[in-house]
Amino acid sequence: MNVKPNLTPESWQYRDLNKRAPSLSVLADTLIELAGQGHPVAAGTADLQHSNGLVKFAEAYPNRFVQFGISEQNMVSAAAGMATTGMIPYVATFASFLGLLTCEQIRMDVAYCAQPVRLIGHHTGISMGFYGTSHHATEDISTMRAIADLAVVSPADGAQFRQLLRHSATYPQPIYFRIGRGHDPVVYGDDEPFELGKAKIHGIGKDITIIACGMAVHGAKAAVDALNKAGHSAGLIDMHTIKPLDEAAVLEAANNSRIVLTVEEHNIMGGLGSAVAEVMAENPVTARLKRHGIMDEYALISPPMRLYQHYKLDGDGIREVAQTLL
Repeated sequence: MNVKPNLTPESWQYRDLNKRAPSLSVLADTLIELAGQGHPVAAGTADLQHSNGLVKFAEAYPNRFVQFGISEQNMVSAAAGMATTGMIPYVATFASFLGLLTCEQIRMDVAYCAQPVRLIGHHTGISMGFYGTSHHATEDISTMRAIADLAVVSPADGAQFRQLLRHSATYPQPIYFRIGRGHDPVVYGDDEPFELGKAKIHGIGKDITIIACGMAVHGAKAAVDALNKAGHSAGLIDMHTIKPLDEAAVLEAANNSRIVLTVEEHNIMGGLGSAVAEVMAENPVTARLKRHGIMDEYALISPPMRLYQHYKLDGDGIREVAQTLL
């Protein structure tokens, strides 16, 4: 059995909870806000309204909420049907189920039919820890990115998720949102502006620029700060929209840095690193590329914080990987 031994109670506790934003509560709060503004939003979930916070939306707009039970594929197909009536459905469940189990329904009923469904895959990556391989979502970016006309978005924290949700109310394509467990490290203030399809550039480093998405942005930011304090020239790009990718931001880094390091809570095969590699391979660039994430394996079963440390996805780990490259 693939279990990490010798764990202490402190190792699985989320640290500094007072500094973390409950990104899952953002989902219901923002949908209530959008509904109040007149947007025809609806919401649904597969028996996880308490885990993803949509119970709050259900209380505010009971006629716009559907509890599908444990029938994720039916939920996605029904959401596509709701979209044909003029609604904008937001359906949410664990990313391991939404990004893999419902792939056919997303491809045929949502994307192929060009329906404005918003798919919310939460508890993504390795954030489910002890629940193991069946609940880890380390292939969903590659799966969703391969579906034509489907946007793939991975917010870094609750504040960014809120802004991108607001943009999604008028976005013409279906969207797959990939979010964390709900208590994500704070990266941005509430009023920070974001735009779907436009990367957030924190700086381009002459030595190295890290391109990260999702929860990896927090660790990458800490790593960049440490590298700059150590005398290196390091930069960071938050690639929250993985598809459509901000190619201009990738090329800016690839032509002004010696090294580009991609970081993601995902298999390095087919995810953000692959998307960046495709752009760099098809254009004249000067930088060397290194992909960092889950190295094409099934993640261990362990508390999330220990997994982030093991796979060097926390600040210290990302700094160590970057330092080795430098």
